[in-house]
Amino acid sequence: MKIAVMGSGGVGGFYGGRLAHSGCDVHFVARGAHLAAMRKHGLTIENAAQGNLHIPKVNVTHDPATIGRADLVIIAVKLKDTDSAAEAVKSIVGPDTAVLSLQNGVIKDDILRRHFGEQRVMGGVAYVATHISRPGVIDQVGTMQRLVIGEYGGEHGGKRTPRVEWLLKALLHAGVQAEVSADIRCTLWEKYTFLVGLSGTTTTMRSAIGPIRANPQTRAFLHDLMIEVVAVGRAHGVALPADYGDDRLIFADGVPATMTSSMHHDLERGNALEVEWLSGGVVTLGKAVGVPTPANRAVWDVLALHADGKRDA
Repeated sequence: MKIAVMGSGGVGGFYGGRLAHSGCDVHFVARGAHLAAMRKHGLTIENAAQGNLHIPKVNVTHDPATIGRADLVIIAVKLKDTDSAAEAVKSIVGPDTAVLSLQNGVIKDDILRRHFGEQRVMGGVAYVATHISRPGVIDQVGTMQRLVIGEYGGEHGGKRTPRVEWLLKALLHAGVQAEVSADIRCTLWEKYTFLVGLSGTTTTMRSAIGPIRANPQTRAFLHDLMIEVVAVGRAHGVALPADYGDDRLIFADGVPATMTSSMHHDLERGNALEVEWLSGGVVTLGKAVGVPTPANRAVWDVLALHADGKRDA
């Protein structure tokens, strides 16, 4: 089975790297200094708690068309690049190719369905704290490396199809805590709840999660962000428990104090931010169903001047 990873940053590089290290036929798409370093030195995943993992030789290219027909295409680019990434990989997507997004947000698969149709798109939710620390090197904070996959509605909705079973087996063999969800849409919103809280607070406050959860005022704001996500999701028919925001606050107490978000890293590096699809997405989806979202609106407003990154300012 041939796997193509479109976007070899923190998430794509991590999961693709784990799969490649376990013997899977993985082909990465990267660019710039990261591409050059991967060609010369391979790919390294650094983890202070578990030790480093190095794949000395990887298949990597800047042009997806050179990969050939893939059995699975993993989309791991920033949300603003989803349409362009989908166009770039169309030549390697065949009738039986599965397309799996490991991106943030809850609208990512709606975008991919417009390009590839309903049946090719699988649902995926990645839980891992990673970023490119330097070209060719992915830094993982903590030990969490969970990946939930599943089929959407229609004839395969919630079923453990052969492609789901194959990917589950490959992920488990690669040492990833993988599982199958019978309601992948709800699973997406579960992650979205915590991610919106984590990204909104760490980025606006320029801090890791530890000090935020320890201070009563910032802890309350973190809680408010997540409560709003739950209210919006439930209004859209997602089967989230009414108290799920409370559950995620408890979850936040258990993650490493040094954990931050990819959006916080992007802010520090002057990159474009995903705030439009994270807190901004909560605001937009909330308006559609008449649910107020003042905390997430505050995050979106505070980060508005940074949303396009310094390079585009």
